[in-house]
Amino acid sequence: MIEVKNLNKSFKGISVLKNINLTIQDNEIYGLVGPSGVGKSTLLNCLTGLEIYQSGSIAIDGIKLETLSELKMRQFRKNMGMIFQNFSLIGRKDAFHNIALPMECWKYPKNEIKNRVEELAELTGIQDKLKCRPSELSGGQKQRVAIARALVMNPKYLLCDECTSALDPKSTVAILGLLKNLQQKFKITIIVVTHEMDVIQNLCERMAILDKGEVSLTGNVKEIFENKPKELKELIGEDNQRISITLDIEEFVGVQKYLNETNTQYKVSGGF
Repeated sequence: MIEVKNLNKSFKGISVLKNINLTIQDNEIYGLVGPSGVGKSTLLNCLTGLEIYQSGSIAIDGIKLETLSELKMRQFRKNMGMIFQNFSLIGRKDAFHNIALPMECWKYPKNEIKNRVEELAELTGIQDKLKCRPSELSGGQKQRVAIARALVMNPKYLLCDECTSALDPKSTVAILGLLKNLQQKFKITIIVVTHEMDVIQNLCERMAILDKGEVSLTGNVKEIFENKPKELKELIGEDNQRISITLDIEEFVGVQKYLNETNTQYKVSGGF
């Protein structure tokens, strides 16, 4: 379980995260959603210990990150797999060695590395791409390599930073399905940072909305999208959104029919 309490993070005196409080349960898929620049990726980096926060606490499985030495933090990061927006693969290495890299860094035996890479390649559907370099792969295939690499150390937590934003719609659907299957198979906790509402609705069980460095709302994904509280409306642009246009009478007849069919509220000002 991940518990974030009163977390504050700033860069050069500018507050990026303000009094963040979150609880993420084991074996759930949790979404962090919000517009660009609100601190979502910074929060992920705090969870991995890559960013130092000024105050507050992060406890993962009861271990407070701020109490760990640099060496113990490196050991602890074995529990944290990371998937990036732009894949972050090494161009001169083939898929096999991109996936194997974390195990090679920790000097695992070669036969153990080979078995683990081949197992994950099969699970992610890239068993026939292991000799290909990233330049020879599609976006979806690159992200599958990145997912396999993130899982190679058998982590308990998988952190996904905008992992579908560089993909086409078809690849996005496939990657979301893959993440669901892997979560069920390995019983891992997945934390997804995104600004895509479809990703949140199709993948996550609970979510938090971040706005201007603060958590403005947390809750069950289905309930939030059914009830549409003001925090969600503001995020997706439905809060008091208005548009004013001028039409002649012929144009208005067609537009009025569409507005009525879609139950859109409108008001006519002026005369003909």
